Amino acid sequence: MDSTIAILAILDGLSYAALVFLVSVGLSLIFGVLRVVNVAHGSLYAYGAYMAATISLLVAPISPWLTFPALLIAALIIGVFVGGLLETFLLRPVYGREEVLQLLITFAVFMIMDNLQRLIWGVQPIFAAEPVRLLPNVSLLGVTYTSYQVILLPLVALGTLIGLRYFLRHTLSGAVILAVTEDREAATAIGINARNVFLITFIIGATLAALGGALASPTTSLVPGMGTDMIVLSFAVAATAGLGQIEGAAVTALMIGLARAFVIYIQPELEVLVPYLIMVIVLLVRPMGLFGVNKVRKI
Repeated sequence: MDSTIAILAILDGLSYAALVFLVSVGLSLIFGVLRVVNVAHGSLYAYGAYMAATISLLVAPISPWLTFPALLIAALIIGVFVGGLLETFLLRPVYGREEVLQLLITFAVFMIMDNLQRLIWGVQPIFAAEPVRLLPNVSLLGVTYTSYQVILLPLVALGTLIGLRYFLRHTLSGAVILAVTEDREAATAIGINARNVFLITFIIGATLAALGGALASPTTSLVPGMGTDMIVLSFAVAATAGLGQIEGAAVTALMIGLARAFVIYIQPELEVLVPYLIMVIVLLVRPMGLFGVNKVRKI
């Protein structure tokens, strides 16, 4: 592999890892607090992408620069409204029930949302690349790449990681969430409303998934099934890191993103296999994940 291909692989992996991290960290956060493996998380990613593309296509004729706030607005719409409805009416009744029941319910929600997505946006590809076109390209050792993918996406992912760490460890709301995570019964006994904590946590996780989709929308054609691919990969990242591990999700997303990118250039037919091969190897050696513990208690 020559240096040009290696640089391209690194930049591809960095860009892809940023998007995967945003989705997988939302999944890990929800599991860490609610103890629910949310299969419908992939649909939130897809809805964020489609909503962002829809709003971007509407505002682009007014001003192309409005497509940037459109990405954030789309993520908030899906995260707050769709995420809030899912938590309130579908997940809340099954807290504390068998994990299999929770898994089946979230899988059913995923299938419903996937078909609803086809009814709303159809099956034809949608593409809204205005944000990528507006930002200049950058050159690194003779390799030209879009600054949207190699600068903006990693910065958003890094900002999300730092923001989550600060929120959970240095704010009162974060302390409340950690208290519920550590001991739900004790937190409730001292007056903490666990239901509100669950709702807020789920909305944050859903918004992160939708933000990942919104940021991905200018870089790819949106097609039915994109949520399926992302949720499977996000599960691989979260499981490899250890469910509930935020910092671990960042490291694992970067590791899997880079490995996948290099394999695409070296042996492209193995692209789909690599993330799950890494997951299997890690879980065989450390069943709790790279950064997990035998019983995950902290996020």
